[in-house]
Amino acid sequence: MSQELNGPTIRVAGVTKRYGEQYAVRNVDLDMAPGECVAMVGHNGAGKSSLIKLMLGLTTPTEGTVRMLGGDPASAAASHIRRQVGFLPENVAFHPNMTGRETLDFYARLKGVATRGNDALFERVGLEPAAIKRRVGTYSKGMRQRLALAQALLGGPKVLFLDEPTTGLDPALRQSFYEIIGSLRDAGTTVLLCSHALTELEGQADRVVVMNRGRKVAEGTLATLRSLAQLPTRIRLTLPAGDIDELARRVGEGAALTRLAGGVVELACANDDKVGLVRRVACETLPVTDIEIVQPSLDEMYAHFLRREAAE
Repeated sequence: MSQELNGPTIRVAGVTKRYGEQYAVRNVDLDMAPGECVAMVGHNGAGKSSLIKLMLGLTTPTEGTVRMLGGDPASAAASHIRRQVGFLPENVAFHPNMTGRETLDFYARLKGVATRGNDALFERVGLEPAAIKRRVGTYSKGMRQRLALAQALLGGPKVLFLDEPTTGLDPALRQSFYEIIGSLRDAGTTVLLCSHALTELEGQADRVVVMNRGRKVAEGTLATLRSLAQLPTRIRLTLPAGDIDELARRVGEGAALTRLAGGVVELACANDDKVGLVRRVACETLPVTDIEIVQPSLDEMYAHFLRREAAE
């Protein structure tokens, strides 16, 4: 069988993109499989958008190779590849005098896709029938974002690139958006998701790629990244104020203790020590009424990897 069916949907091998003396991407390797959602995180200028352009075939690498669905996305013969790709850019710009329906029909014809499935797309992204008859210039930011997502989903793409897709969406719409992404992933679509909203990515992506100055500085599941970062786990306990001294005696020097508001005490310890620490404090002789274990967040791990990169 072809690589398109058996191998990675996307393979980036040793890719560098240089503009004169300026590096946009430096020696990046990345494989993405069918039915996988990968989150790419990094600040502005980290190389995320440059890498997406390379994978879309909008630019070509200075060094290395990019393969998508078994072919070179930048080749003249790659039109069949591009028809199987959806892209939602960070900055969405539609003609303000066209209606939502006219806009989606235009992009469907441009992509060579039948327009008869557009009503189902509007329903899927949550655009009401009355809204699709209105001019796009009257749309709110959230409505334009939903229209842009419908555009990206035209033709049922096998590969979907989403750059800051939840910008302007309220919490309910963000949840609906991730439900759509989850169903696409479960159906076999490869999804690359770029976002500055790191907290909302937790639980949404199978893997996370951390970019900095054009380099890939870390990659893995959240559990893998936590293992690599070795940041402390926090255990928050609620108990009467008079028992905090006894708690401090029990935990000894193995954990840092901080008093928070509302009778909450936070203990920080190495991840490998958390089970033993919980056993020492959660017993009948110490009146703990609540325990919460707080793992290092993606925000904290991202900041850690950037500090490590700067130090190296």
